[in-house]
Amino acid sequence: MANLRYSQTADFDNVKAIIVLGTGFKNNKPTPVLASRLDKSASIANKNPQTLLILTGGVGFNKTVSEASVMRAYLLDKYRLKNPMALESKSISTELNLKNSQMILANANIQLNEPIVIVTSDFHTLRALAIAKKQGFGDVMTAGAVTPVYIRYNNWLREYFAFVSGWVLGEY
Repeated sequence: MANLRYSQTADFDNVKAIIVLGTGFKNNKPTPVLASRLDKSASIANKNPQTLLILTGGVGFNKTVSEASVMRAYLLDKYRLKNPMALESKSISTELNLKNSQMILANANIQLNEPIVIVTSDFHTLRALAIAKKQGFGDVMTAGAVTPVYIRYNNWLREYFAFVSGWVLGEY
């Protein structure tokens, strides 16, 4: 039986990996939504200094660097994290973020049934959890980063349609 959980406040102690889902960057800097996800992941990583951080996001349209590399630079510059980091820099969707992260987990000898945290935005946790469950993650938790107020309602509305679309297309 899969152990799937969501929390904004859990301590997330003794996790084996933290997967941070990308969402966009501009001028090689995280957008406010991505920065919120990275800040959330840093607070979890600081409590778990040996835990592998997997940063996800490929090279988007009109970009020259991967989102994962921008995320790494932000975390190192702002938080000076010592955690091991792996870049999943080929994906452009949540489904691919999680699918491609599985190879990184396997290479680090981390099984899908071990405690793994997926860090995403508060509006995105339900869909991320559903996709992870379908892909075979067995002990996964989502940590929801707070979405800035000025874009919160647009993102919640967009996510509603993405959730329905994902269900219709069989993502979960």
